[in-house]
Amino acid sequence: MVSSATMIPSNDLAARLANISLKSLAQNLDEFIANATKNHWPVKTVLDELCNIEINERSKLSLERRLRFAGIGRFKPIADFDWNWPRKIDRDIISQALSLDFIREGRNLILLGGNGLGKTMIAKNIAHAAVLAGHSVLFRSAADIIHNLQCDSPMLRRRRLQAYATPDILAVDEVAYLSYDDNAADLLYEVVNQRYERRSIIITTNRKFNEWNQVFPNATSINALLDRLTHHADITAIEGDSYRVHESKLESAHRRKVKK
Repeated sequence: MVSSATMIPSNDLAARLANISLKSLAQNLDEFIANATKNHWPVKTVLDELCNIEINERSKLSLERRLRFAGIGRFKPIADFDWNWPRKIDRDIISQALSLDFIREGRNLILLGGNGLGKTMIAKNIAHAAVLAGHSVLFRSAADIIHNLQCDSPMLRRRRLQAYATPDILAVDEVAYLSYDDNAADLLYEVVNQRYERRSIIITTNRKFNEWNQVFPNATSINALLDRLTHHADITAIEGDSYRVHESKLESAHRRKVKK
């Protein structure tokens, strides 16, 4: 069997570099050679520059892969958050979370409050900052996680549970927004239990903890779920009127003004 390497012409340096995974250098070979020649680089400088090109490219590709894996989606930057809009918000807890210290400590962060107050926006900003810092992140809605784990195969369920147990941060958005069947809390408990005191979880929810039994009816694991989730956690309640409703009113008022 003839390998692909033997089919590359010996004078095609770019192709040979690409074949040994030095793809960035291969793509910029002419510029690299021109710089080395013009500046009379010694051999050590050539090797240093070669390493820098490949390290930077692989770091870029790694970041792109981790961002795709995270599934954070679009979001407004935290710089655009109106801290004066909520009637109550603990800015210190959120600022501390943005420092990412809670990841090293294996602590959880729970953002609790009504709709339209920026819980998901804050969670996405923290998750994105973690990815940029080199951490693995998985951002999913509670409904997606529960649906994903409701499969008939025990082996498949174990593999999927492991996928939720592995990332440095698991962000579970919109917990308790919907009503679930009686085994949903058990599935969520398994996720939390596998991460307990090992890796961090971010939760956004619009329901107080004493209301979760209404969302997960007849769930025997609800107390154990909350116990593990809140044991090592920073919990901040956000109170106020929906900012989305406020923005919609401002936009409607602006359109009416433009039409006049």
